[in-house]
Amino acid sequence: MSMSFLPGALVRSAFSSYVGLRYLSSSSLSSSLSSSSLSSLCPLVSSRLSGARSFSAYDINTRSKPHLNIGTIGHVDHGKTTLTAAITKVLADAGTAEAVAFDAIDKAPEEKARGITIATAHVEYETESRHYAHVDCPGHADYVKNMITGAAQMDGAILVVSATDGPMPQTREHILLARQVGVPQLVCFLNKVDAVDDEELIDLVEMELRELLSFYKFDGDNVPVTRGSALCALKGERDELGKNAVLELMKTVDEYIPEPTRDLDKPFAMPVEDVFSIPGRGTVATGRIEQGIVKVGENVQIVGQTKEDMATTVTGVEMFKKKLDQGQAGDNAGLLLRGLKRDDITRGQVICHPNTIKAHTKFQAEIYVLSKEEGGRHTPFFSNYRPQFFLRTADITGEVELPDGTEMVMPGDNVNLTFKLIERVAMHEGLRFALREGGRTVGAGVITKIVE
Repeated sequence: MSMSFLPGALVRSAFSSYVGLRYLSSSSLSSSLSSSSLSSLCPLVSSRLSGARSFSAYDINTRSKPHLNIGTIGHVDHGKTTLTAAITKVLADAGTAEAVAFDAIDKAPEEKARGITIATAHVEYETESRHYAHVDCPGHADYVKNMITGAAQMDGAILVVSATDGPMPQTREHILLARQVGVPQLVCFLNKVDAVDDEELIDLVEMELRELLSFYKFDGDNVPVTRGSALCALKGERDELGKNAVLELMKTVDEYIPEPTRDLDKPFAMPVEDVFSIPGRGTVATGRIEQGIVKVGENVQIVGQTKEDMATTVTGVEMFKKKLDQGQAGDNAGLLLRGLKRDDITRGQVICHPNTIKAHTKFQAEIYVLSKEEGGRHTPFFSNYRPQFFLRTADITGEVELPDGTEMVMPGDNVNLTFKLIERVAMHEGLRFALREGGRTVGAGVITKIVE
């Protein structure tokens, strides 16, 4: 008997929901479309997606050097964009980057992430031991939105502080955000030291910076601080403060920011996007595998949106009508599950290795509320506001609790709030989500603490 999980009309429902090709269920593909002609479409879909996967695998996983995502953070006008441009220039001179001008970074194009428009500049470069994708945002609001939505998730960050000013309000805010959204490690660049004659003043700024880092639970005593001048590096002047300082900074980034755990090495998890039954075979759940590897015959758990989690066994893994021994992170897969009925599983649940993911109803999160100009709400919201929460593939109603002393939240604000969902949902600290109301995105958030 064929192992295909996706015969006939099921191809349409499965692919239209989890590959995102909505036109497969449109009027142009009527119900009379034959199974064979649908099958002929699948290789096209398959080649597009497998091509995308193989490109990303080549782009990151099969390079000779490990890949990390980093970025510059810090107060306005402390030199973040100048430093970004200086890094590309210094490493371009060494032959491991392409120099990007300050103006090209400063006029960053706008991108959309989770329904929010963010101006973000991306540059890439290599050191002797690593390949980096580096994000720089021209405006403070763009930094806040970028860090909360995870539009460019950072494995580490370079905190830029001007030696002439010392830590300022946005320095504090960016350190706090980095802590709350889970940026694992910071390194510091004390910029504009060429404009300060008194060495003791620079020592005082560094001491104040270390105290601030410790206050926000980074290792303030041991975080590396490099002193230099991004402008000198960009202009090719005073190498001890310019070029050499940038090279020292990048050596520090290489050594101090740890390599992230690859998705393949994490425990298996797949948010359910669609479910259907095949007579005589069982129930199939489809979705994109978020992390880890799942093999035929393994025991798994279905977590969330029910009072108790369910245990089952994976009896088949399939991708684009091909039998697989296993599915892995990045695959759009169908899992055949033993002993379950169609109604036992629903979109929004997460299939995972046993006891690796928990479901909760109450959590704290750092959120950004879209402004009216960004298509968000025109008015503030208050305690007991009930939007829809989109966590992975789940769409759940929840309630907002404002902290004591806060009467309302205005469009354009970023704030830490408590939320309570009407159903248990699989979640963890660092998980990102969208807030929606009336079919539009009104905010985005990242979970900072699980409450219950």
